[in-house]
Formats: sequence, C-alpha cells, structure tokens
Amino acid sequence: MSGAQISALVFGVGGFGALVAATTSNEWKVTTRASSVITATWVYQGLWMNCAGNALGSFHCRPHFTIFKVEGYIQACRGLMIAAVSLGFFGSIFALFGMKCTKVGGSDKAKAKIACLAGIVFILSGLCSMTGCSLYANKITTEFFDPLYVEQKYELGAALFIGWAGASLCIIGGVIFCFSISDNSKTPRMAYTYNGATSVMSSRTKYHGGEGDFKSTNPSKQFDKNAYV
Repeated sequence: MSGAQISALVFGVGGFGALVAATTSNEWKVTTRASSVITATWVYQGLWMNCAGNALGSFHCRPHFTIFKVEGYIQACRGLMIAAVSLGFFGSIFALFGMKCTKVGGSDKAKAKIACLAGIVFILSGLCSMTGCSLYANKITTEFFDPLYVEQKYELGAALFIGWAGASLCIIGGVIFCFSISDNSKTPRMAYTYNGATSVMSSRTKYHGGEGDFKSTNPSKQFDKNAYV
C-alpha cells in the first residue's frame, strides 16, 4: 500500500502547487480577442491585480488598493482560494506524517488515522478551489453572453484552468489516500484468521491420524503372530 500512498502524495502536493500558482496569477480573466485585435492592447485581471499590455511589449500592473471597492464575487473567490491553499498546505504536512515510509507519526494505527485525515483535508481543499474557480467563471460567462452588458467583456483566463486542474488533483489524491488506508486495514486481518487456523488444525489432524493408524495396526500384527505360534 506504500505505492498508493506515494501516488496520492504526488497528486496532493502537485494539486497544492497548482492552487498556489492559480491564486497568485493575474490571468483569471482576459480581454476578448476581437477587442484586442482592434485596440492592440490586452487586459488581464486577477484576484489581486489588474494588468495591461500592448503590442509594443510594455506591461503594467496595478493592485486593488482597497478591499471595500472590490466586487463581492472577487472577495468570495479570494476567501475560497485562500482556504484551499491553507487546507492543501496542512494536507501535505499530514500526508508526510501519515506515510509508512517516514519515522514520525507514531504507530501504524496512528499513521493510518493521520493519512485518512490528510485525504479528507485534500478533498476539502479541492472542493474550495473548484467552487471559487467556478464562481468566477460563471460571472465571466454571464457578462459575456449578456446582450445588455455594454462594458468591456472578458474571456476565461489561464488561472481558472490551472485552478480546476489543481482541484482535481487534490480530490484524486485525497480519495486515493482514504481508499488505500481502508484496504490496508482489511488485508492483514483476513490473512491472519484463515492462514493461521488452517495450518494448526491440519497439522493436528495429521498427527492424531498417524497415531491412530499406528495403534490400530500393531495389535493386529501381534495377535496374528501369537495365534500362529
């Protein structure tokens, strides 16, 4: 089961790295290609900054100076992504303590509980990231397909796809962690109950059967010999 735990750790840590990259990225939404071709400028917006560039190669970013003027869905996505990153960090720590190949974490039973906790934390991290990215994408698509929306329209940025990929990796890693611990706890008990009992009983039956045959054959041989003499 160590191979399953290692693969789960790779999925979880990889997803955690993707969540950090998505949270700090400024490409959550970008201007549409039609408007970019006409004006020769590109606008990128993220959770923390607004960036703009042009065809000459100049690039400038401006952070959100106040939190009170930021729209509500951006604040909600900020909270969800911060929660996802925090849960992913603690999930990685718990996973390292719950691995069987490490010397920390206590007994095997304690390690199993810690690893199962790490799987649950990874799943929660993935769900938070999935919710935040989906909420942001829903806002972009609603404005893009609204014919009455006359302001600048945007498309989905690369950070959203990175966030979705990281969320999927975290969820997969957490599920593998939970299932690997359950399978590992069932296997030793089955092998102990069946193998130990059959081996002892078979040896005893063979031994008693041999003594019975030996005792039953010797008197018959002695009786035949004495009767003959």
